[in-house]
Amino acid sequence: MLGSFRDHTWDRWEWDPDSKSPDAHLSLSRQAVYFHVSPLLDSQGTAGVRGSKGFTHGEHYWEIEFLEPPYGSSVMVGVGTQNALLHTGDQRFINLIGIDSESWGLSYKGFIWHNGKSLKYSEPFYERNTVIGVLLDLNAGTLTFFRNGVNLGVAFSGLEQVSKALFPLVSSTAPETELQLGLRSQRMSSLQEQCIHIITQSLSHCRHAHKLPLPTPLLCQIHTHAHL
Repeated sequence: MLGSFRDHTWDRWEWDPDSKSPDAHLSLSRQAVYFHVSPLLDSQGTAGVRGSKGFTHGEHYWEIEFLEPPYGSSVMVGVGTQNALLHTGDQRFINLIGIDSESWGLSYKGFIWHNGKSLKYSEPFYERNTVIGVLLDLNAGTLTFFRNGVNLGVAFSGLEQVSKALFPLVSSTAPETELQLGLRSQRMSSLQEQCIHIITQSLSHCRHAHKLPLPTPLLCQIHTHAHL
């Protein structure tokens, strides 16, 4: 899948052992997470875990493999700020990623969630070894999901306006959910690309950008970026 993203390079983040629900357990490599695995207790609520790396710019792609078929009230993948909720108890089985304004998530039932509201996005996925790809493009401000390599379309936009770093998240309500981190890659913007992006945003409502006193090649790049 890495070949699908121009100029991406490998990334090495993992699940953060200090940023998780007590009902989420990590493998020794911190690349697999197991939810609600106590042999004495059923699931008591909803558990989540956060990635060890937050993103503020550039393009970032990662894959989550469902080692067991998802089931129950909710199993989710997505992104969130450091303030995103990672645990509920007291039999609260909820769609955790997207429950408030701090996170954006996709449920295995095919719904996307943000700020407590949901929208039908894709067909549900129930199969074991399903791979969900997540593309966070903070240049364009979009979050896009893939299923087994197939682009499902932009799920969220406007993320470039979030003033905090965004971290990978997964969550589950179901006992013995097993999720495995796969490919992780990134493409960081050059200084020129960042400048063009900022100029384009500033000129989004300007009809006379072509009259700016800038070199013609730069004006062409601004025009191209504005129409991506």
